[in-house]
Amino acid sequence: MNEVPDPQQFQVDLRGVIDLLSRHIYSSPRVFLRELLQNAVDAIAARRALDGGGGRIRITPAGVEAPEFIIRDDGIGLTESEVADLLATVGRSSKRDIFDLPRSDFLGQFGIGMLSCFMVCDTIVIRSRSAAGGPGVEWVGRSDGTFAVQPFDGEIPVGTSVHLTPRGDSAALLTGATVLELAETFGRYLPVSVVVDLPGGGETTVTEPAPFLDGDLETRLAYGRELIGVEPLDAIELSVAATQTRGVAYVLPFAPPPSARQSTRVYLRRMLLAERVDDLLPDWAFFARAVIDSGGLHPTASRESLVDDDALEQTRSEIGDAIRRWILELALREPARLAQFVAVHEVALKSLVRHDDELARFIVRWLSVETTAGRVRIEELVRRSPEVRYAETVDEFRQLASIVPPGTLLVDGGYLYDAELVRLLPEIFPEVSVERVEVGSEMDRLDLPPLDDRNAALDLERRARAALGDVDVSVRSFERRELPGLFVADPQVLRALDRGRARGAAGALWSGVLDRAEKAVTGADADAAAPAARLCLNWGNPTVRALAAAGDTAVFDSGIRLLHVQSLLAGHHPLSPRDRAVMSTSLAELLDRALAATPDPEGAS
Repeated sequence: MNEVPDPQQFQVDLRGVIDLLSRHIYSSPRVFLRELLQNAVDAIAARRALDGGGGRIRITPAGVEAPEFIIRDDGIGLTESEVADLLATVGRSSKRDIFDLPRSDFLGQFGIGMLSCFMVCDTIVIRSRSAAGGPGVEWVGRSDGTFAVQPFDGEIPVGTSVHLTPRGDSAALLTGATVLELAETFGRYLPVSVVVDLPGGGETTVTEPAPFLDGDLETRLAYGRELIGVEPLDAIELSVAATQTRGVAYVLPFAPPPSARQSTRVYLRRMLLAERVDDLLPDWAFFARAVIDSGGLHPTASRESLVDDDALEQTRSEIGDAIRRWILELALREPARLAQFVAVHEVALKSLVRHDDELARFIVRWLSVETTAGRVRIEELVRRSPEVRYAETVDEFRQLASIVPPGTLLVDGGYLYDAELVRLLPEIFPEVSVERVEVGSEMDRLDLPPLDDRNAALDLERRARAALGDVDVSVRSFERRELPGLFVADPQVLRALDRGRARGAAGALWSGVLDRAEKAVTGADADAAAPAARLCLNWGNPTVRALAAAGDTAVFDSGIRLLHVQSLLAGHHPLSPRDRAVMSTSLAELLDRALAATPDPEGAS
């Protein structure tokens, strides 16, 4: 029978671990000070639970008193056995067990924070004396993986000091101004006093109360100005009891891009986690920037972002609820401020109401859409026109806007979220009906020319088709007499024309690529005839009537081609090289004929 071999311990290459920390876990060696501050705060928390003492951290940059960097705390301190237990095993996080405190009482959770110091030095010296009594102890750890523990004979107060001698390439991180900056960045709102010794003598306290947690409204708004750089529209108080999360969401006074996600400044138990956490606010809340402090959200191993777990999901959801409540309260109590808010963040609100029925009932009436009568608020739109008609795209709207009956409101649904918003209206206003208007069906509703003119109109259509070739022509009567014609086409036609223009402008290689792409998209031969576009001529326009009576074929052809190009321009359609050539040629032909028919003033005399 084979004997089971004795288990063996993995061997850890500490230099490899340090490289892993510096390259793949921590974003920068600057985090060494955050890790040391976290350890010091944990020690003070343990001291306060033991005897109510402690509460001060002192940082001495390298070069102030000695060539080494020192951070001291008056926390619980460590005995010799505790030093060996806590610091000798890489990756162990046993402070909670040693000090018999709950997990939430500590910032440090992973047991690798001290190793971050090896990113800036080769030797770490820790001196400590326990509040429970006993002599002082010194631990010396080296980046090669060795360490030594021995009693410390010198006078040492209760607490712990960490001594780092910087490597040459990291000296700037452990000296004067940089240390002060890092202490202010990470420890500004810690619930303990953090003092930094100054190079010229004296000291400065970097900690202060958190204005976004403890201040009045004016104080919070002042902090908001610091955070976003301008005066916020408002400050929304945030509180999530389940995850011990508090903070403020600041409403931006400008509209960010719809695709932007506003980041959140996050503190964990008053220690800065990250300046820009992107996954805490709901996706739709891109009109806000938040700052929060939490005792229940969980950091990743690097402590530079949050774990995407149930706690984060609940916090995100409740923050979203708080922002929605703020909007609802504005709608109910401060309509003037709501109007100001809507004017700035209308796109964000349109995105939000699509998924929030309660909010939609209050907010939709304040939103606006583009119509044939200009920009109109939804409340006015449903009052003026219970039968709301809309075009799905901007191209369709432009075509239809010229032929809808006077006084009829047509909504442009081509802007972001507008078509969806219009389709939502019957759910909010039961008396309202919604109809999508299509170009083809609307053209069919236009009046035909009078019976007396029918033959002349049919002849105009025939001659115009012959002149234009690939464009269908119809003659109708519509209200705007000053408009000679309209270029009308459904989206499929427009796409086909765009592909044709692209082929014409491309070289041989890209023309072949586009042909193959068109076959794949349409399932048809690229050389087959594309769906015909339509030029709709207005029989009520004097120019069109005059052109119909023109007996000169050349004049007629040039005139029709110019009307076609003019209709493209009026509809905001791009001109192909062929269209531009036709316009230039036709214009030149008409001018030549006009000039030739004009008597010479000298000859006439």
